[in-house]
Amino acid sequence: MTMSEAEVLDIFTQTQALLSGHFKLRSGLHSDQFFQCALVLRYPRIAERLCRAVVEKMRQDLPSDLKIDGVIAPALGGIPVGHEVARALDVRSIFAEKKEGGLVLRRGFRIAPGERFVVAEDVITRGGRVQQTIDIVREHGGVVAGIVVLVDRSGGLATFDAPHWSLLKMTPTTWEPDECPLCQKALPIDTPGSK
Repeated sequence: MTMSEAEVLDIFTQTQALLSGHFKLRSGLHSDQFFQCALVLRYPRIAERLCRAVVEKMRQDLPSDLKIDGVIAPALGGIPVGHEVARALDVRSIFAEKKEGGLVLRRGFRIAPGERFVVAEDVITRGGRVQQTIDIVREHGGVVAGIVVLVDRSGGLATFDAPHWSLLKMTPTTWEPDECPLCQKALPIDTPGSK
């Protein structure tokens, strides 16, 4: 079940999950585009299809006998992705929650030493939440077998010391706030996302 980047972009466009305007991203950068993955993930069959496709990309590169024990995702946007990725892998799904600017495990979720986890996320720009999730797995003695994301909008700048896959790679136009031409034009800014 492979999907081309054009097919993925078409799905995001048809579900109105690719927005245009003036946006402040979670990374602090400003952009004229925003992927609101919640709008594509509101359709369960589409979410399942996208997550199965990214799992298939991962499976092509990993040894077929590699045992995966679970999937972990950063809250909030990664939760449905993590759930569908776990379904495709037939393993359990857990998530890390925000607390005091970072991420923590709660709700009785556990990672046993040596367990292999896939980190799942909807969109990355700088990859900060993914890195925090990787750190949680390792702090508990787990192993990060891989990272899957639906959209990598980092332009290759988000790097991790574990293999990673995405369905769509884009290099969006982003600006530091003090260099943003949309701010200089006094265009209203939107801060979409889970906040």
